[in-house]
Formats: sequence, C-alpha cells, structure tokens
Amino acid sequence: MTVPRRLSRERDARAILSPLLANIVLSALDEHFHAQGHSLMDGKYQREKRRKSGAGNWRLVRYADDFVVLISGPAQRAEALREQVAEVLAPLGLRLSAEKTRVVHIDDGFEFLGHHSRRQRKRGTNKRYVYTRPSKKAVQAVRDRISERTYRSTQNQSLTQLLTGLNQTLRGWAIYFHHGSAKRTFNAVDHHAWHRVAIWLRRKHSIPSSQLKRFCDQGWRFADGDTAFLGASSVMIERYRYRGARIPTPWTIDSAAGTG
Repeated sequence: MTVPRRLSRERDARAILSPLLANIVLSALDEHFHAQGHSLMDGKYQREKRRKSGAGNWRLVRYADDFVVLISGPAQRAEALREQVAEVLAPLGLRLSAEKTRVVHIDDGFEFLGHHSRRQRKRGTNKRYVYTRPSKKAVQAVRDRISERTYRSTQNQSLTQLLTGLNQTLRGWAIYFHHGSAKRTFNAVDHHAWHRVAIWLRRKHSIPSSQLKRFCDQGWRFADGDTAFLGASSVMIERYRYRGARIPTPWTIDSAAGTG
C-alpha cells in the first residue's frame, strides 16, 4: 500500500514543481517582452504613439508554460513576433510546439487555458465585443465526468451521494469559468446532468419517467432530503473586469522604487 501513496506524492510534487520551474525558466521571455517597451502600465498615449509610428502594440499573457501574445496589427507582424519568440526560447533549450502554435484573427477565435475567446457582434446591435466562453474541449470534459458519475456501476450509492458528487464537480468547474459569457453553457451542462440523473434513477429503481417526480422537490429539481441538485447554474456569472494596470509586477515595483 505504500507504493501508490509514494507515487501519489511524486505526482503531487510534479504538479507543484512544473509550473514553478516554467515560471523561472520563462521569466526570460517576460523580460524580453518588457525590454521591448511594452508594459501593463502603458497608458493610452504610449499605445497610440506606437500605433502611429507603425511599431504596433502587443501583450504577452502567460501562465506557466502556456502563453498567448495579443497583437494589434497585420498577420505579418504576428508571424515576425512568433519568430522572435522562438529565438528567445532557443538558448533555453526550448522550442514552440508546431502543433499548438497558431496565428489567428480574433474574429476566428483562439483557445487558452480551457477558454475560447472570439470577437463577435452583440445580438441586437452592430457593436462587436470579445466574448470568452468555455471551450468545446472543456465542455466535453465535464460532460464526460458527469457521465462517469452516473454509470450503472455507481448505482450502489444513494441519491444524496450522487447529487453531492455532481454538485461538487459542477460547482468547481463553473467557478473556473464564471468570469466569462458562460450562462448558456452552464445551462446546457446542467441539462445534460439532469438527464443523466434521470436515467440513473430509472435504472436504479426500475421505474418509468412518469415516476421521477417523487425524487424532486421544487418543480423538476432532483433532491434527497436536504441535498438538491444545484449544478453549474448555481454559480453566479461575474464578467471579467480588466485590472492589469493595478496588478503589481516586478517591473512596476522597480520603477516605483526608482522614482522614490
């Protein structure tokens, strides 16, 4: 029994060290981008000045070894910047993944850390905004987890245990995505979960759909005692508000110290 525990500890250690080491190694990439004169503290004047001079504006967004570069300009500028990034990584013994590295237009959208970001027209208006939603891959992943929790092999547990596990899974997933435009996605995931629970109950108790109502409390919400199905929709959507200019970075701290 000690071997699985040891392996578990090793996996936990790797899960902690991998992002840490990536942040240490790829800090060279952060420093390179900052040296080019782009900073989260740049105001509208600096950005407008670069745009008029043809230098363009771009911003690096990175988490561990995953990053995206947002560029204001033509595709040629993006291609050139990709080559520049490759040159910075080469001395570190790293290279860009040919399969995962793409240059795309914001109107076509891109995926980053499970989110899909794309500029679209707001319904009922001619204005266009960038919307961020859970990616298709992220949605399919949580649907698969719901299906696993409602397999025939899980029918030995009580309805309370099933609903508790589903609520934990869906709430944790929804909290990760609740800063985007995810209301419709949450509803669709909950719809899938509801039907999976319905199938689970019918199989467990060998009953027709017409008898499912006795397992509900409010309307068609499944419940067992004090435990009710809440789902992803129970998590309130809080649209992301940009606050990058108020987040301290090593460079803003240095600049503040230098002016003191």
